[in-house]
Amino acid sequence: MTGTTPDDRTTVVVITHDRRAELLRTLAQLRRLPERPRVIVTDNASADGTAEAVARDFPEVTLLRPHRNLGAAGRNLAVRHVRTPYVAFCDDDTWWEPGSLRRAADLLDARPRLAALTARIVVEPDGTEDPVVRELRESPLHGPDWLPGPALGSFRAGGGFHPGLWLGGEEELLACDLQRQGWWLAYAEDLTVHHQASRLRDSTARRVLGIRNTLWFTWLRRPLLPALRRTGHLMRTVPRDIASARAFAHATAGLPWVLRQRDPVPPELERRLAALERARRTSPARRYVG
Repeated sequence: MTGTTPDDRTTVVVITHDRRAELLRTLAQLRRLPERPRVIVTDNASADGTAEAVARDFPEVTLLRPHRNLGAAGRNLAVRHVRTPYVAFCDDDTWWEPGSLRRAADLLDARPRLAALTARIVVEPDGTEDPVVRELRESPLHGPDWLPGPALGSFRAGGGFHPGLWLGGEEELLACDLQRQGWWLAYAEDLTVHHQASRLRDSTARRVLGIRNTLWFTWLRRPLLPALRRTGHLMRTVPRDIASARAFAHATAGLPWVLRQRDPVPPELERRLAALERARRTSPARRYVG
């Protein structure tokens, strides 16, 4: 198998909402990949003509239209239509480097207990590395020697999301539950994904969701004392403004369902989560801004 031949091991899943121009750019990039992956798009009830444009310009793409905004759970809907061994996730403002999907499939083929790979992230149009890449390279977690790179505690743009989280840091819960079942997550330096952030992104709304979901994950999976410490740290360090107050109010409103589903992790996994928390406190990529 050469680097220019198609590779049928991976399906690319994209979710979108009211970002037609960005999505069409991403689909054009994916169409040019040498792997020629099947692409599935979940259009989360866009009102800007997104679905019509995809159907017209990219007839080879499988287009799903749930007619309501499922948030990150739109990926769950798409995965039900996947028939390949592997899934590669994209947002509508990201795309994979040519050859990375083939390399990722090779790495996963050779490592049956590896659940997910995170690629090096390049920010466009400047071509600079995302600040989170340094955090990935310097992960404090230790894993088995067969991992292709540093062990991780979460991943970027994952799938299988809890519908209650909707969007914003939604991959953390799934990543935790995968590790609990004995799976490993890793960073792979020789995989690359490009990210050109949409100008339509509402950074304040995303901050509200991010803080809320961090609290919910903490309350769902961390043991009592670490959960209380993490909650206290967030209360002291997030910006003191209306957006943060809204995030805490929304999180508190969700306490009934969170407590019903609360299932703290065992000590070994809690040690990993605590190590990640300590490392992230000094990471320039972990700031609640917007």
